[in-house]
Amino acid sequence: MTRTAPSDPTVTDLAPGPATGDADGRDTLLRRLVRIGSRPGPWRRGRILAASALLLGFLMLCHARIPNGFGNPGSLIESFLPWFGLCVPVLLACALWRRSAAAVVALLLPTTVWLSMFGGMLTDKSRAGAAGFTVATHNVGADNPDPAATARDLVGSKADVLALEEITAQAEPAYEKGLAKAYPYHTVMGTIGLWSKLPLSDTRMVDIAQDAGPLGAAKPLAVKEADARALRATVTTDRGPLAVYVAHLGSVRVMPRKGFWTESRDRGVPALAEAMAADEHERVVLLGDLNGTLDDRAFVPLTSRMTSAQKAAGDGFGFSYPATFPVARIDHILVRGVTPDSSWVLPGTGSDHLPVAARISW
Repeated sequence: MTRTAPSDPTVTDLAPGPATGDADGRDTLLRRLVRIGSRPGPWRRGRILAASALLLGFLMLCHARIPNGFGNPGSLIESFLPWFGLCVPVLLACALWRRSAAAVVALLLPTTVWLSMFGGMLTDKSRAGAAGFTVATHNVGADNPDPAATARDLVGSKADVLALEEITAQAEPAYEKGLAKAYPYHTVMGTIGLWSKLPLSDTRMVDIAQDAGPLGAAKPLAVKEADARALRATVTTDRGPLAVYVAHLGSVRVMPRKGFWTESRDRGVPALAEAMAADEHERVVLLGDLNGTLDDRAFVPLTSRMTSAQKAAGDGFGFSYPATFPVARIDHILVRGVTPDSSWVLPGTGSDHLPVAARISW
């Protein structure tokens, strides 16, 4: 009979054997390293974000090369070009969330392009203390519920010369009465008018090709004046004459079948530019609702000869439309032969546009 000796708890078994726990740990570590190695790095993550950033940059950089074919996509994009900058912080937030170095670096392109185009609009360029002559323009709105109140508001602007657009026959007496005391000189043609504290002379309609084709050209002058949307007058100042143009260019529409429709406006721009280029006066000011932003290529005939008071001496973008939440500046003050000292947007009235003003000197 064999007896088994009792085991000694102090004796340790040193015989080799399988280390299951260590093997499992090594396998887990190996799998973890493989997973980490197979993950895309910060330069490989967010490729779609990086491509979107580059596309945004090239879109802003090459906007003038976008063809204005069917639907005028080029002009439509240019009308809201400053707002494309809002895409940069959105893409940046996504890039940081994805930890994509490639996307962050790609965002340098649209950021640089936007700042080169619009960075100057973020600073106040007005010249304080400069003595000047104040001009203002306001599309008063055909549906304005209280023209008399709008007239009172505009008197408060203390402008030396005031241009109004979209004056209806029903509202015209209210504007004439409300502005008469502050502005003893005025002229109205069609739906536009000019009020002045100083004498006006050489007042005439400006043909901006509202009516296309031979039938439009054959209209009598009296009929054209009744529907006039542009005029010219000379303001007599103690520093010499100032030619003032008032214009309300054709409306634009976003239409399902035609896209961004600008036909009427685009006919008026070169016609207005030609009339102003032929003006013999050294000092010329254009006031009005041009129904478009100056980034739109359609306005090159004007912007190549005139200076925007807002871009030269304003503070910010000076958006004027719509009055409840302005997203574009379509009401403009352009000058030639004078110096813009400051430019600003006036408080809202009963119109769907905001009035804009500028101080000029010469």
